[in-house]
Formats: sequence, structure tokens, C-alpha cells
Amino acid sequence: MKIGLIGLGNVGGKLAGSVLRNGFDLTVRDLDKALVQSFVDKGAASSASPKEMAEKVDLIITCLPSPEVSAKVMESKDGIIAGLSKGKIWLEMSTTDDSEVIRLGNLVKAKGAMAMDCPVSGGCHRAATGNISIFAGGEREAFERVLPILTTMGRRILHTGPIGSASVLKVITNYLCSTHLAALAEAFIVAKKAGMDMNTTYEAIRISSGNSFVHETESQVILNGSRDISFTMDLVVKDVGLFDKLANINNVPVEISPLVLGIFKDGQDRFGPRELSPNIIKRLEEACDVQILGTGFPPEMIDDEPEEPGYEVKPR
Repeated sequence: MKIGLIGLGNVGGKLAGSVLRNGFDLTVRDLDKALVQSFVDKGAASSASPKEMAEKVDLIITCLPSPEVSAKVMESKDGIIAGLSKGKIWLEMSTTDDSEVIRLGNLVKAKGAMAMDCPVSGGCHRAATGNISIFAGGEREAFERVLPILTTMGRRILHTGPIGSASVLKVITNYLCSTHLAALAEAFIVAKKAGMDMNTTYEAIRISSGNSFVHETESQVILNGSRDISFTMDLVVKDVGLFDKLANINNVPVEISPLVLGIFKDGQDRFGPRELSPNIIKRLEEACDVQILGTGFPPEMIDDEPEEPGYEVKPR
């Protein structure tokens, strides 16, 4: 199967690396020509346009920063849809709006191709090793065709239902992640002001009911001081905004998500949209005139699990 991937950013580049590392025929495209060249140097091909890529591959993947960018790549004159034909498959691996991926999916289906939304979850460090989790929404026939590729890019693969369902679950999990991060910022500041040692605080949370995936990963780069989790304020605002929109459409009177969205919008205004998301803690560090640091924590997360073939996760 010939695979094309558009978007070689923090996540897309790592997914492309897993595809290439496992011997698949890969064509890549990105606005950053240096990123494209780095993959060409490793054996990938490049493409002059999304349309050209769609014409010459069997499976085309998009991993892009926003629904607006995805729509442009799909629908422009030289876009993906213009190059699709019967039997081809499009995977949207960006974090996006479920209604938007359904809309684009219908345009894909009108060309005789198949469409799926397959966002990933678990951190860029796990994307790098092919151990990230993948939600996959779409028809079962399409899922079974792409499962060998998904198990190359990820460890745990969950078929979530029809197209759009994976994007709903991705937005929900990213909302929870952002909420945990905002709560951890408050917890660390309170611990510091109360005179607690930060290494001891980290361990207390880790071994207790207060633990979370976010604590075991993002707290470490907070305490190192690098704050580098390869995720930025603008992406948090986008993701929590998508959750808020989903809640409003479904008439759910949510109370926490508007607060979290406000916190990260304020962080974006203070520190810039491309500021690393764990630096949301700087709001409280500055307000309380403290700095949250520990000792012996890594500057970035590295997956210590060996790369293993992925598998389908079956819901209970």
C-alpha cells in the first residue's frame, strides 16, 4: 500500500517516521521544505501538491493544526479531493470538529473513496515510538483495510464507530488533559506556598488518587523547567473550544470547561499563542512570586516502552 502524509509537525512528523521506519512506501508534504527534505533523505518521496499526492497513493493522511487548514488542503483547486478516486482512503488524523470531518468525509465518499477520522492520543513521545493510542471512526470495512497501518503508527487502536465519533472522543480526552494541567498548576503552587518539597509533592501525587497521565508526563517537564511537551497554548484553546462547542450543541450546561478555556486564553494573551502549554503555571508563579522546580526531572518526555506491534482494543 502506498501512503501519503500531509503535515510533518510535532505529531505528523513522528507518525510519518513510524510509517517509514517500518518499510512502507511513503510520500510526504509540508509547507516547511526542510522537514520534507529530511524525510526524502531517509527514503520518502515528496509531492508537488495534495492533488498529486492523492492521485499516486492508496491511503492519504492529513495531520494539520486546525479544521480551517484541513479544509483548505482538502478542498482547494489542487487539494486532496480533486485527486481522489474509487478505492482510495483518506485518514484525518488532526484534532478537529466532528461536524467538519463528516462534511469533508461526504465529499470524499462522493468521489468513490473512503473516509475515516483517526486522531491520536498519548503524547508526542509515544507518537515517536509508534506506541501512541489511535481512535478510528468510520466504516468497519475501511477500518480493517487501514488497521495494518494504524498498528504501525500506534499501539492501542480503538474503532469508535462512524466517522466523526473519533473526533468527539479526541476532543473530550484533550479537554480532560487540559483540565488536569490547569489543576496541577494550582496544586503545585499551593504546595510550594505551603512549604512542601517539590520532588516529594510529585511523588505524593503520583502514588495517590490524585494521579493522572498528565501528572506523570507534563509535571515532569514543569519541574525540570523546560516546560517542553511539544504542545502550545493556541492548540489548547482550539481543543477546549471544540469541547465547549460540542457541549453547547448538545445543550449540556457545562461549568468547568468555560473556566479552563478562560485560563488558557489568558495564558495565550500573556505569553503568546506558541508558548508551551505547561507554562500555564507561569500565571500563578508570577502572581505568587515563586518558581516551581524540582531536581532530577527530564527536559522532555521519552517513551521507555519498546516499540511493539499495535492491536485493536475491544470495548467491554
